[in-house]
Formats: sequence, structure tokens, C-alpha cells
Amino acid sequence: MANTDFSVPASRVHDILREKGVNAVTTVPDFIQFALHDRLLNDPGMTYVECAAENQALTCAMGMYVGGMEPIVMVQNQGLFNCINTLRSVGIDANIPLVILVGAFGREFDNLGKPLTESRRVMVNRTQPVVEALKLPFYAIETPDDLPRIAEAFDTARARKQAAVVHFGYFPAWN
Repeated sequence: MANTDFSVPASRVHDILREKGVNAVTTVPDFIQFALHDRLLNDPGMTYVECAAENQALTCAMGMYVGGMEPIVMVQNQGLFNCINTLRSVGIDANIPLVILVGAFGREFDNLGKPLTESRRVMVNRTQPVVEALKLPFYAIETPDDLPRIAEAFDTARARKQAAVVHFGYFPAWN
């Protein structure tokens, strides 16, 4: 498979987010999800807040949720590791059903199509096990066929009243 076979269209991800009622995003902008950031930033119905750190992105999203909005959080895998305690307090203990979109920064091209746990890069191969150790749902988005998992992540987060992680294994495509 070509690397582009692993890219999902940012426009389709954006459509799913809108269908799920998302109207806000907090983020520490990441390199992997640039195309999706661009779509959300230019959506007049979306409140887009750039944060200084991932902990702030999670707590801002929590405040938005408590205030009646439907936010998502966007970070890269390294940032997710940076905010584990905040993720625990907001996404587990406080019962806030946040969906966190995570970009796989550092993933090798030769790892595409293989399990993340087989990556040579620690930030890539440990992301799923760490999320699962927290007993949070993890949804890998590896090809366009995986896009329904994004809606499933929202349904699961809302039903369980806890965070869920949507992990993009490759750059969403500009379109």
C-alpha cells in the first residue's frame, strides 16, 4: 500500500465531528493533524482555542463541556503523555465525556499497516497501551475504512461518561 492509502480525508473527519454536535475544539496544534486543524479553524460554527499546553487544553474543554458546549481536544501523542494526570482527573474521575484526537507524531512509514505497538518509537508504540491501562477506549484510525470509529468514540464516551481517544496513525489529507 502507498502511504496515501493510510490518509483519511480531513473533510470527512470534519463532517463526522459536526454530525456528532462538536462545536468547539481546544488544542495544542500538532503537525500530524494540520489539515483537520485548518478545516476546524475556518469553520464559523466552531469555537477554536489554541492552548499553551495539553493540560490546559483538557481543562478548557472540561469548562466548555460544563458550560454546555460539545468540545473535542486535539493533541499529538507526546502531548497526551504530558497530560496523563489531567486526563485521569478530567476524563475519568470527573466523568467528562471528552473525545481526544491524537496524532501519531514520529510514526515510521514502514510501520503503516502494522500494529502501533511494533513501532520503533516509544511515543508511538506506548500510546495505545497507556490509554488502555487507564481503561479508556482507544480507536485507531489507519485508513478511510476506519472513519466510523470516530462516531463510535463519541457514542462510547457519552455512554460511559469518560474520555475516549481517537488516534490518527497518519496525516489526515488536505481536501
